[in-house]
Amino acid sequence: MSAILGIDYGSKRIGLAISDAGGTIAMPLSVLPGRGDVEQDAAAVLAASAEHDVERFVVGLPLNMDDSEGEQAKLSRRFGAALAVRSNRPVDYFDERLSSFHADELTREAGLPRRLRRAKQDKVAAQVMLQAYLDQSGGSAHAAAPTA
Repeated sequence: MSAILGIDYGSKRIGLAISDAGGTIAMPLSVLPGRGDVEQDAAAVLAASAEHDVERFVVGLPLNMDDSEGEQAKLSRRFGAALAVRSNRPVDYFDERLSSFHADELTREAGLPRRLRRAKQDKVAAQVMLQAYLDQSGGSAHAAAPTA
């Protein structure tokens, strides 16, 4: 099995996390600057993931607490659709509504100063979201979330 790339998409910053080849462990990868354009951002994510054998992408979907989709969720879906077209690989979406909160908790518990926490938060949020996706899929990534 190849790796799965988890993406915490934002117009200002894009957090990336990568799974191991077995699809069981998510690791933070990097944070890219967002360009505010889904096509350019999709190209940047593809370039950043080129050295990894990525078989699919998981884009975090920031649902509202009532499960509705706001503007950021719609933007994430547009980004995922652009990524699917550019990469010719499947894109899944996964509920990430609390991933940033959990990422902040993890970086605080690690004792990182505020400046470093902020710099790492997006990739840790992507890791939290991707790990939840992997845990839910139980090694069968195809069943974890609806695809684009």
